[in-house]
Amino acid sequence: MPNSNLNPAPSGSAATSGSADAASTSHTPEFDGVQLEILWQSLIATVNEQARALQRSAFSPIVREAGDLANAVFDRRGRMVAQAVTGTPGHINSLARGAGAILQKYPPDELSPGDVLITNDPYLTAGQLLDVTVLYPVFKNGKAIAFFGSTIHHTDVGGYGIGAGGRDVFEEGLWIPICKLMHQHERSPDVWDFILSNVREPEHMSGDLHAQMASGEVGAQRLLNLLEEHDLSDLEGLSDEIITRSEKATRDSIRQLPAGQHSASATLDLADGDIIDVCCEVTIDPSQGSIHVDYGGSSPASRWGINVVLNYTHAYTTFTVRSVLNPEIPNNHGSLAPILVSAPEGSIVNAVSPQPCTARHVVGMFLPNALLKALAKIRPEATMAEGSGAVWTMQVSGNHTDGQPFTTAMFTYAGGVGGRFAKPGLSACSYPTGVAAVPVEVVEGSAPLRFLRKELRQGSQGRGRQPGGAGQTVEFTVDTTKPWQLNAVTSRLSVPPEGIFGGEPGATGRFLVNEQPVTTQSRLDMNPGDVVRLDLPGGGGYGTPNEG
Repeated sequence: MPNSNLNPAPSGSAATSGSADAASTSHTPEFDGVQLEILWQSLIATVNEQARALQRSAFSPIVREAGDLANAVFDRRGRMVAQAVTGTPGHINSLARGAGAILQKYPPDELSPGDVLITNDPYLTAGQLLDVTVLYPVFKNGKAIAFFGSTIHHTDVGGYGIGAGGRDVFEEGLWIPICKLMHQHERSPDVWDFILSNVREPEHMSGDLHAQMASGEVGAQRLLNLLEEHDLSDLEGLSDEIITRSEKATRDSIRQLPAGQHSASATLDLADGDIIDVCCEVTIDPSQGSIHVDYGGSSPASRWGINVVLNYTHAYTTFTVRSVLNPEIPNNHGSLAPILVSAPEGSIVNAVSPQPCTARHVVGMFLPNALLKALAKIRPEATMAEGSGAVWTMQVSGNHTDGQPFTTAMFTYAGGVGGRFAKPGLSACSYPTGVAAVPVEVVEGSAPLRFLRKELRQGSQGRGRQPGGAGQTVEFTVDTTKPWQLNAVTSRLSVPPEGIFGGEPGATGRFLVNEQPVTTQSRLDMNPGDVVRLDLPGGGGYGTPNEG
């Protein structure tokens, strides 16, 4: 299959690369070091306040409690300038690409004050229909000068739900093309009607969309105050300075590495026994200050909804490379530009329509296990052994005893992280995502769930000079006299997380209903009194046990 390259777009497009060699000269104010640091810290504070406003006002527990979201500010060219510290790499770095795609359809000069843009196109944004992106323009003197973007996991967009059982993307839910959610401060009535008529809980959907817009307004007001305080007419000069410096610092870090190619692979299994291979080849070019990661040889697309769009593959690839290379450099368009990603079109890491992709995190969050092995050959002190990979996700639906329906929002649990060069792996911690576990009390408050057990899984750690982290055991049931349904997305049930440099593997996971193994990815029909047990995998060990 031909390769599709996800590299910065040519200069002049809405997603122009903004590279150090071709930075825009449309506005070039001079910043001294002190002023630049003040502006940068103020910009970070602005997007962090945007994220806090979104979390405080969101309806969905996965957003409000777990931080499953992304917030960032963009310049007129669709380049991400700064991101909030809260959020997941998959959302944030996909949003970094998605904003440019949105502005290619609606260029800044064609927008009016009060316009708000929306889409959940999985192949242009975050890879699943449940992740909805809202782009909120900032106007000054009638001109769009910047954009605040947010991507959050909505409770429901109709269709199949959070499971992997959808047979194509159209079965997975409502597809919202790039369009105007608001037009000159007024709702676009047809857009709202189409959206709210196709979801099970329209009040929640509407509430979360308003939360996204409200957070954009908070960011817009703070940015306008910041520009006024520093006598700046727009964001372009500051964004050029930040992006150019970030790209230069990233390329300088790459130039310190030896040239070469390094290959690695990792194997993932699913509940039904399917095996997924992720293969990567990392090419380091110090002369250009660039790194190219190619996923040729990875498995073809799956029949299950675990396929990963290229945006999401790029998101976790760039996150992994940057965490090994120089994580102190700000994450923005400039620092992402030197990391190039390619993958065979139609493969499991470069899905195309209509391949299903709702549970794309299963493979997307697993990618670092292969990539870290390749990077360990040049930076062993900055990598780690394999971990459990993707969080396990659950969604429960059914009817109360009185017949009233209920649907829980998604809740997630993590296994163990692999051992590190100088530290043990973290237990029950989600790496590489930043999403937290929704508290048991919140989940129980959203539906008639009752948790019977939640504890660390002793003995699941892989032995090593630095052991892997422990997984956890979770048991729950649903207190109802009527049948109910469970969407569950699990992995690593037969192939354990590998150790590295002589470390031993962690324990595989187990997914049981009434003590019987589950062997399907499809939605499960459950009965009153059924008990679900999750034994999440442990992380692999780093280094030979008892070494040194």
